[in-house]
Amino acid sequence: MKIKSVEAFQLPMGSGEAGSPRCAFVRIETEDGQFGLGEASPMQGGVASLGIIARDMAPYLVGKDVLDHAILLDTLFHRCVKLGPEGATTAALAALDIALWDLKGKLLSQPVHKLLGGAWTTSLPCYTSIGNNSGRTVDEVLRVVERRVAKEKPAAVKIRWDGDRTRQDVDLAGDIAKAKAVRKLLGDDFVIGFDANNGYSVGGAIRVGRALEELGYMWFEEPVQHYNVRAMGEVAQRLDITVSAGEQTYTLQGLRELIDAGVRMVQPDIVKMGGITGMMKCAAVAHAHGVELVPHQTQPTVGHLANIHVLSTIMHLAKPVELADNWERGSPVFVNPSEPNNGRFELPTAPGLGVQFDAVELEKRKIVIKF
Repeated sequence: MKIKSVEAFQLPMGSGEAGSPRCAFVRIETEDGQFGLGEASPMQGGVASLGIIARDMAPYLVGKDVLDHAILLDTLFHRCVKLGPEGATTAALAALDIALWDLKGKLLSQPVHKLLGGAWTTSLPCYTSIGNNSGRTVDEVLRVVERRVAKEKPAAVKIRWDGDRTRQDVDLAGDIAKAKAVRKLLGDDFVIGFDANNGYSVGGAIRVGRALEELGYMWFEEPVQHYNVRAMGEVAQRLDITVSAGEQTYTLQGLRELIDAGVRMVQPDIVKMGGITGMMKCAAVAHAHGVELVPHQTQPTVGHLANIHVLSTIMHLAKPVELADNWERGSPVFVNPSEPNNGRFELPTAPGLGVQFDAVELEKRKIVIKF
């Protein structure tokens, strides 16, 4: 089955009005009209990745056999290796990989998780991921946590800071006060994670981490700058709380370096690193090293479906699936149930990823990237 076209495009999400977030997608169509959808990282609207797809990758793919999937993407990785190979390039490859898996599932009339070897579970619990807490007061943090927990009924909560990454250790005492207040609100037995979004020095991270240990937090995410792997490892080895990192890691080699440094919970993102194929490789690496794989994933549509297909196949799934802010922005273009059902995501059984969308609305909003 030959590839006829590869289209890279943005979609304004939610209301679609000016200022709405834009996400990055790819559509691969075969000569008989079958198609698959993929998604790239939405950072800066995904424009860099979409440009690489349109200019450097799509011309190579046209006319190729869909089922030569691995050869095609490995070839493109090495053709574009001098562009990084991290970041925009690996996000472009992730989008293509997801689209090819979606297409392959449709061609073979099987859901993706079946092609990956089968699902251990078809109902995955979620955790509520709550951002922008660096700029909130303690009372404001508590109000948003209470509202989200009541609405989403999650198995766990993660509070994220999303602060200014050019500054470190801005308000250690205030951060600890917010962590204490959230623990008191949710009770001693509720599972809670803390995402510093790279906001601390090693010393600051140790101080906050010790407080989180006393409060019974389950994990401490990206306490220091992601690119300082040695510092991340030092924090991980000096604390008892599980330190996690990896959402800004783009290759298997980078993942291995985090694990070698001492990180024991890795969080690569399916729309940033290798797509479905990449995430299955990450699962194998994590399993071989005895560390937890808990993917970062904030996209409510194609990326989300790709992520839960992969996670359903992992035998020792350690943590719930991420449910980020503004999850409802997938509507009205995408018509899959965007909200979890009683705190759980149900795995689609339709061929491919199981993506459902309003074709008219998609065409109306679509912004095609051309070179």
